[in-house]
Amino acid sequence: MIHPTAVIHQNAQIGQDCEIGPFCVIGEHVVLGDRCRLLSHVVIDGHTTIGSENRFYPFCSVGLRTQDLKWNGGVTSTTIGDRNVIRESVTIHSATGDGEATAIGSDNNLLAYCHIAHNVTLGNHIIMSNVGALAGHVTVEDYAVIGGLAGVHQFCQVGKYSIIGGCSKVVKDVPPFMMVDGNPARTRAINKVGLTRNGFATESQAAIRKAYKILFRSGAATAQAVQRIKNELPRTPETEHLLKFIENSQRGLA
Repeated sequence: MIHPTAVIHQNAQIGQDCEIGPFCVIGEHVVLGDRCRLLSHVVIDGHTTIGSENRFYPFCSVGLRTQDLKWNGGVTSTTIGDRNVIRESVTIHSATGDGEATAIGSDNNLLAYCHIAHNVTLGNHIIMSNVGALAGHVTVEDYAVIGGLAGVHQFCQVGKYSIIGGCSKVVKDVPPFMMVDGNPARTRAINKVGLTRNGFATESQAAIRKAYKILFRSGAATAQAVQRIKNELPRTPETEHLLKFIENSQRGLA
């Protein structure tokens, strides 16, 4: 179902059972998977590959050239998985360097006016509330929630099952399983509601809470806190992931 006002390049690859609404524009190098729906006024361009069953709302734009002034030409790309919801006026930009990509997973819900900058990597089952913005090279792990009007500084990492409060300014890494809030954002507590909703056992939540107290309430330096977690807490999948996240952090923890 393609509206007669839609403009689709003859080389674009359109999957089965797609619906492309009025005044949509699809560029030459776009690959659109099966059963995607573009409501109206959607622009998808660049070397963009999109999976199946994604829904794009009016005035969103996907795959356009990076806003990064370091762009020097070359072929950059944007990839999107399956079953994502891209709401009104969301912008998702391609990468900056030749051969690089902006990558979004599956089952994400990006609400109106969100911005995904160049070289961002999004996992799966992420919710970004209205006007949330990710600067270049940000990585967001699975099941994270980013509050409305929150801004994340370039090269920051957002851990899985974390939540960022609305209007927060994130300039350091957001540890997994935690709740951060403020300007600048600070880790306030574990994300108890999110962990409970996602079926985390009581024992797992208790270990995460103890790790939070050691990291953020004991007054210990990060290296000392990490050693205490290794010595004092059970080595659950959650504590292992938290320790690995801290080890790989380049900007320090919020």
